[in-house]
Amino acid sequence: MSFITLVRHGQANSAARDEEGYDKLSALGWQQARWLGDYFRQAGDRFARVYSGTLRRHVETASGIGFDTPEQDERLNELAYFTLASLLEEQHGVAMPTDRETFIPHIPILLDHWQADRIEGAPERFADFESRVSEVLRDISEGDGRALVVTSGGLIGMAMRVIMRLDTAALAHAMLAVENSSLHRVQPLETGLALTQFNAIPHLDTPERQHARSHL
Repeated sequence: MSFITLVRHGQANSAARDEEGYDKLSALGWQQARWLGDYFRQAGDRFARVYSGTLRRHVETASGIGFDTPEQDERLNELAYFTLASLLEEQHGVAMPTDRETFIPHIPILLDHWQADRIEGAPERFADFESRVSEVLRDISEGDGRALVVTSGGLIGMAMRVIMRLDTAALAHAMLAVENSSLHRVQPLETGLALTQFNAIPHLDTPERQHARSHL
């Protein structure tokens, strides 16, 4: 059993409105990843294993941190937010958000419809997303040595639901809180996984780097 450090990818292409267009780091996203790598080295953090999803922004973030060949696992990929949001708009008239202000109330609506299987043609069921997150966390926790996992905000939010038994409203808030390149630490116990750190940004938590904090 071993500790897991979850990392959300650096800022991606926040102007995009589809999965493919979003899936690449911005210049700021690359910088966030490099600063995080510097922090790990200065703090003496060592990882026996490094994982990422298969998405471009995951692999680029791992590279920026200093790990060019993470073990890629598609179970660590993000939910298909843009696809789900487009279907929600087509089927239920809920407009896709255009900025963070409209994104905040949109997420709980989308999650409610998705969990209730009211989005026809969804690329993945809510229950299946929850199952794969639970499964991959369990599998990684059972490995040897500390693990670094580079993934996405939605998956980290679902990890919080699995670990903390959050309802859907709390899940939405967890997803919305997760900042780009943030750290989340999980400790395996005999009784299950325990959260020991959420949404930490030690590499950005200085006055001269406050401008580099981002959510989208």
